[in-house]
Amino acid sequence: MGSLIALYVAALAARVAAGIAFLGPAYTDSAYYVDVARQLAAGHGLNVPFVWAFLEVGGHIPAMGTLPIPSNAHWLPLASLVQVPSIWLLGPTDLASQLPFWLAGATLAPLTYLIGRDAGLPRWICLAGGALMVAPGAFTPFLGQPDNFGLYGPLGAGALWACAQGLRGQRRAFVLGGLLVGLASLARNDGVLLGVPFALAFGLERWRTLRRGASLRAPGPIGWASAVGCFALFLLVMAPWWVRQIATFGALLPSATSGRLLWITTYEQTFSTVGSPGPATFLSQGLGPLIASRIGGSAAAIGLFAYLPFAVVLAPLVAVGAWIRRRDSSFAPWLIYGFTLLASSTFLFALQVPSGNFIHSAIALVPHADLLMLLGLQGVVGWIARRRPAWRAETASRFFATGAVAIVALFALGSSLQTVAGWRAYRSGLAPIAAQVRSLPAGDVVLSSDPAGLWYLAGRPGVVTPADPLPVVEQAAQAYGARWLVLDASSIVPSLQPVLSGAVRPPWLSRPLLSVPDARDPSAAPQAVLYAVCLSPDDPRCG
Repeated sequence: MGSLIALYVAALAARVAAGIAFLGPAYTDSAYYVDVARQLAAGHGLNVPFVWAFLEVGGHIPAMGTLPIPSNAHWLPLASLVQVPSIWLLGPTDLASQLPFWLAGATLAPLTYLIGRDAGLPRWICLAGGALMVAPGAFTPFLGQPDNFGLYGPLGAGALWACAQGLRGQRRAFVLGGLLVGLASLARNDGVLLGVPFALAFGLERWRTLRRGASLRAPGPIGWASAVGCFALFLLVMAPWWVRQIATFGALLPSATSGRLLWITTYEQTFSTVGSPGPATFLSQGLGPLIASRIGGSAAAIGLFAYLPFAVVLAPLVAVGAWIRRRDSSFAPWLIYGFTLLASSTFLFALQVPSGNFIHSAIALVPHADLLMLLGLQGVVGWIARRRPAWRAETASRFFATGAVAIVALFALGSSLQTVAGWRAYRSGLAPIAAQVRSLPAGDVVLSSDPAGLWYLAGRPGVVTPADPLPVVEQAAQAYGARWLVLDASSIVPSLQPVLSGAVRPPWLSRPLLSVPDARDPSAAPQAVLYAVCLSPDDPRCG
């Protein structure tokens, strides 16, 4: 118990440190979850006064846009729901939004220890695995954010652990796994992939039962009652949300109904409103680009997983450990989920992998992977020790494991400083614009690349700039009656880049009202600019 408490306290300290290093949401995802949570806590329900992506309103610009709109047509609600009690208690503050994620994310360290002990690993490997999860490499700053990392990590790893216990006949754990998969699916759409090991485990058990000539109802390590209970708990969590989605949007996955997410040929098309991607447009790109994009998605997923928790240098040891334990039921669900996630990243969502879709789900793989990395290290050291009589295998393994923990900790520190510096640069460039936007009339709609972030910073309704030509951007402004446009150099659609640089100024825009120079190169294009949007020719702001 003392080891579990020590690991949790150390991990919590790391989560708090990462969170304090950058208070508040740092990017669109986390800003969205905070915005929705504050709307809920204030009694406004699941509605937001902005359109962060046109996927939320059918994938096209409506003839007459309205704000606010129902939230969560694309993202799931759990990351917002967990903030509501602390917002009620502490008010709509950054601490209230981030605290639940610090508390939940810190469980990854003791959870890793427990997974290792349950798998029968030596105590020193379990302690080292838990220590690795105190600050898991480049994932560390994200675990301090009000985003899904701190929730999905323990829920996903816990579900895989519960499935492994079920394979060894612990039926209550298998049933509990259904609850964990449900909660993970309430955090992320692809959380349902965590259910694949459960379904496969039960299906394989029934198949083996039939091969032995026994009845399909014959008992097994899992059994029908456990399987039904597992699925029932999953439905208990997800059914109320599905009812809400159908009642609100008429679909379980509203943002996917247009097919845009599945059939796009470039990532930028995700945020476009022109055309209707489908199987025909997808296949028209040709076999070469299609195969290249699938290979690219797979390579990006593998590369990200090698880099983020293992700084690349330790990643080969995970493969060694996985090979050593390839027949171990304690790691079988991890392998199945890992291959399932990689397959979905390769064949379905290859273009979304570099943008963060993969890493949000891959955090659930890290606890088991850390243990396998240490097992791989032990295996390699043992192989060398058999050829070098002067080596003591266990002593050398512990020594190198300490070195691995140190490498990951130093990598976590360096990558966190770099990541937070990028977040601060973005915030500092946008802060003067946000201050000016706060002085605008409360109902004025602002076009920007990050309406969720701008609502958090300035409290003004907004609409995202579509990734389309300037006439379409103007159409979006007309549809929602936008009065202002914010351009940010770090996130800008191609058609607006010449506007930011000053090379182009469409007639419906004023001259720059406020310009924030690039801190690194004042002679370059500004970092952020505020314009007035003039939808009427007699608007004096564009005179």
